Amino acid sequence: MGRADGSSGPQLPLGTGTAPGATPADPASTAGAVSAVPANGTPAAGAAPVKKPSRAGRDLPAAIAVGGGLGALVIGILLFAPTAWLAVVAAAIGIATWEVTKRLREADVLVPRVPLIAGGQAMIWLGWPYGTTGVLGAFAGTVVVTMLWRLFDHGLTAQPRNYLRDTAVAVFVAGWLPLLASFATLMVLEDQGAQRVFCLMIVTVASDIGGYAAGVLFGRHPMVPAISPKKSWEGFAGSLVACIVAGVLTVTLLLGAPWWVGVLLGAVLVTTATAGDLIESQVKRDLGIKDMGTLLPGHGGIMDRLDSILPSAFVTWLILTAFV
Repeated sequence: MGRADGSSGPQLPLGTGTAPGATPADPASTAGAVSAVPANGTPAAGAAPVKKPSRAGRDLPAAIAVGGGLGALVIGILLFAPTAWLAVVAAAIGIATWEVTKRLREADVLVPRVPLIAGGQAMIWLGWPYGTTGVLGAFAGTVVVTMLWRLFDHGLTAQPRNYLRDTAVAVFVAGWLPLLASFATLMVLEDQGAQRVFCLMIVTVASDIGGYAAGVLFGRHPMVPAISPKKSWEGFAGSLVACIVAGVLTVTLLLGAPWWVGVLLGAVLVTTATAGDLIESQVKRDLGIKDMGTLLPGHGGIMDRLDSILPSAFVTWLILTAFV
């Protein structure tokens, strides 16, 4: 799941590449700079202490505190009020859609915000009584309303500018956020629904933790430096091992399913989780930003926590529906 540095999962040690969106320092601009820390490492008298950056490249205590709080919230809801999971997902998707549309509009991509947020809520809630039919119907309705909204959002006499681009991006956002998220709510409505969602969340978090730990400790070979410079193949291997272990344990212990289903789930989710993070990283690169929002200290915005979960939700629903 996304981090404040715009990447997650398989990590290279800090300093092995330029941060997303950053440019290398200009030697000419720093040649005359006076350092507050002399060569002997002792700060000059009266100089402010230099804060050593975390090797993780983020505010680790804040990230751990926020992540722990979110994890406790998810666990509590799934254990004691599983149906409330729909409200949690609906709120998260509403905020994430606001964050993404805000960033897009700042880049002059005028996606219709109201139809996307309202349509996203319809996708989440109509899945409750109508299942996949309600979700897909709401998605189709959102697409139609979005196209009409963008066509006439400047009035009936003005010709819309960049209509094709804006509507195409709006349909992408509708599919990327609420449509994929709706499968996380469809799971909780099935038999052993809370356990199914636990499988999704635990395996996805395992991908993040395994990749982060292995990447920071052993990462040497960049995976996709053009998109996410800190991702490494060593980190991806750590994610793969962690996902398979978590998949086997959750599927067998929580659902009573064969162990090979857990292997399949873990192997597929490490791919979707990594791909989800790369997709958001590329979107943020296109927009020239580091994070989608600032709501969660140490993480960024809500969308920065959902990037790997969204595609993984659909794949988890598909695998568990087919084999459990």
